[in-house]
Amino acid sequence: MSSDQSTDCPPTAPQPSISPYTEHSSDNDMTTTFADYCATADARQQITDNVKLWTEMLCEALVLDFKMDSIRRANFFNSTDPEYKAKRLESIERGDCLYKFYIETGRKYHKVIMETESGSRSVHCFVNIKTGELHKAASFKAPVKEPRFDLRIITEREFVLEKCDWSGGYLYKNAYYTG
Repeated sequence: MSSDQSTDCPPTAPQPSISPYTEHSSDNDMTTTFADYCATADARQQITDNVKLWTEMLCEALVLDFKMDSIRRANFFNSTDPEYKAKRLESIERGDCLYKFYIETGRKYHKVIMETESGSRSVHCFVNIKTGELHKAASFKAPVKEPRFDLRIITEREFVLEKCDWSGGYLYKNAYYTG
């Protein structure tokens, strides 16, 4: 065996001058410094405030849609009894027989609740507090995984506020939105 070949020790790799745990592989990494995080705090808070406002606007639009649909149904189904029809239309105008839509805020989502006049409740939709993504309800406690709309996008928000219906048909994937 020659003197330059050693059988007891494997060849050693060169030691890096920087620890591999702190070395960055590219300049385009996804880490945020604390200073950047603090600098964007106002923008994140503004988005959160806007999402709450847009969710309140959705609740108002849903109440209005239910009211208009109730008037349409009263005119259609009660055409044979004009006295009952007049009483029904008057109670709708007063807001007696309307569903209520309101927000319950959780850790991650605003939950839009629909409550009937008898007190039964169901979830109409979920809105992500941080991103404004609108989700169809999978259950009372959870949304579906894929968002249906993003309320931060003006065209989608306008579509939702204009075309929303109290029964939630606009939340289905095959609904008539082509945006």
